[in-house]
Amino acid sequence: MNPEQPVKLPDEQPTMRLPARPTDTNASGDIFGGWIMSQVDLAGAIVASRRAKGRVVTVAVNSFQFHKPVYVGDLISCYASVQKTGNTSITIFVEVYAERFPERTECIKVTEATLTYVAVDDNRKPRPVNQ
Repeated sequence: MNPEQPVKLPDEQPTMRLPARPTDTNASGDIFGGWIMSQVDLAGAIVASRRAKGRVVTVAVNSFQFHKPVYVGDLISCYASVQKTGNTSITIFVEVYAERFPERTECIKVTEATLTYVAVDDNRKPRPVNQ
């Protein structure tokens, strides 16, 4: 495994920021990948629903890469942005950074993913993004 390369957090506001807790660990004591995937999906959905101006559903995880592990106590920051907008779909790119706890002197990019959401109406049927 390559040494962790510290980076700077992006200048924009994160979509979400939260701590990794002991209840989020796998059997090895590291943060469970499924927990990170869930946070990525939530961050992506926030941005997609803002763009769609309404309800969205996740229809695809186009790519998902875990670069580094996340540890208990890390402060996780998720940055999500619109990558592409279709007629009913929105593709979102999400980057996740970990600020190592307790010092938070080191910041590492741990995950990146691309997800696709579809805007839906009150009947849960696809609807145009630009109403």
